[in-house]
Amino acid sequence: MIHPGTGTGIGCRYPAGDNRGVSDKNAGGGDTGPSPEPIRFFGTTWVEHDVGYTTRRAGAAVGSLLATAASCLILRFAYEGLRIGQVGDLVTLLVVIMFATCSALAFGHTWGAFTKRPDPTRQASLRGLLTIGFVGSLTAYFLRSLREAPGESLNRQEYEAARDQHTRKTTRRTGNPAKRQRP
Repeated sequence: MIHPGTGTGIGCRYPAGDNRGVSDKNAGGGDTGPSPEPIRFFGTTWVEHDVGYTTRRAGAAVGSLLATAASCLILRFAYEGLRIGQVGDLVTLLVVIMFATCSALAFGHTWGAFTKRPDPTRQASLRGLLTIGFVGSLTAYFLRSLREAPGESLNRQEYEAARDQHTRKTTRRTGNPAKRQRP
């Protein structure tokens, strides 16, 4: 399991800082093949779609939709504050454009992160933009949770690739080739 924030864990195949999601060994230490990494709010229920997966997905969709609505309400209060403060039409327009642009960029970045691992250095440099565009990130999370657990397809792709690699690695040789009978 990869420990949050470190990128390292028991049997982790990837170097520190790399946030990929499949480990080669279970917590018991024995080599039993790759194990799926949990997704926030879903655990490992995404593998077989069991143990309340559908309920969790519905909860994630409703929760992210409510968070998006609350965020829009907060932005509305900020807009009203600008109006009450009489900062001028230009400043109000710039703030609205800034939030709209950052939200659109955050949506695109978050949506792309569900299908491809983001570069950690780029992610760190975009932290401010993603914070300002929080409405876009929440919207992307809501829309993705309507289809699947956010990040499920990426984790499934990595898990299946790791499983295939493990199968090829463990079934490559059977027996001693020197003892094979020749035709």
